[in-house]
Amino acid sequence: MTLAHAQTSRQAPDGDFDITEYIDGVAGLLGGTANVIMQLSSPPVGHGVAESTVDWGKVKLHPVKRLRTTLAYIAVALEGTEAEREYYRNEVNRSHRNVRSGPDSPVKYNAFDPKLQLWVAACIYWGLVDMVEKLHGPLDDAEADAMYHYCSRLGTTLQMPESMWPADRAAFDAYWNRTVATKSIDPVVREYLYDLVMLGFMPWPIRIFGPLQRFVVTGVLPQKFRDEMQLRWTDEDQRRFDRALRVIGAVNRRLPGPVRRFPSNFYLMETRFRIRYNKAIV
Repeated sequence: MTLAHAQTSRQAPDGDFDITEYIDGVAGLLGGTANVIMQLSSPPVGHGVAESTVDWGKVKLHPVKRLRTTLAYIAVALEGTEAEREYYRNEVNRSHRNVRSGPDSPVKYNAFDPKLQLWVAACIYWGLVDMVEKLHGPLDDAEADAMYHYCSRLGTTLQMPESMWPADRAAFDAYWNRTVATKSIDPVVREYLYDLVMLGFMPWPIRIFGPLQRFVVTGVLPQKFRDEMQLRWTDEDQRRFDRALRVIGAVNRRLPGPVRRFPSNFYLMETRFRIRYNKAIV
């Protein structure tokens, strides 16, 4: 049974695809760190984050703020109005101006590169579908096609032009497989990401959950990225992981919509408040 069939079906107010039926707060929490690893497997993205001089945007210095801005971006991209998406795009542009390689950087990067933004958007879309299907079962073709075309806004809310989003799911699969095969994580980025996985930058009481997060992250990651991160995974690990997700999915399907979508709905509401009162959102 798909999520759309498990919940009461409803059309979006404008008659278009209703993304809210596919948003699970728990999916974002379970899959978020793994998705960051996939994004940063692109050396320009990885070094752009690891070498960033924008201190107020660093997850290891401001983890709560970084979580808020990341989840708020996805919420606005998927559920925001055109005006809200434009506002968020301008704010992201402001923060990205200083994210570019320096003379000593081992790879060249620029946060405004639309090819890098396509990769980031592709990772978020792939992760969204992957977690929906892990928790609730496969989407049918009509659902999958509608979600795919809708999710182009994950890139266009940045500077990626609509024309760069692969034309359909088959084209996306070709792009994804071709691009994933080229990705690699060097020791500098791997060390940065492993510290993120193990919560090494967090206060001691939170760091005790590092092994649990490593298990979840490794379970979510495709094998290519497990190998790049040098994360061990056994058949027994896979069975335990699958059992846990079946239980989580079964519980989640029975929750009221607003509870199921938390914290995405909260961050969307908070971002609208920040825009209304001209407060920083990035």
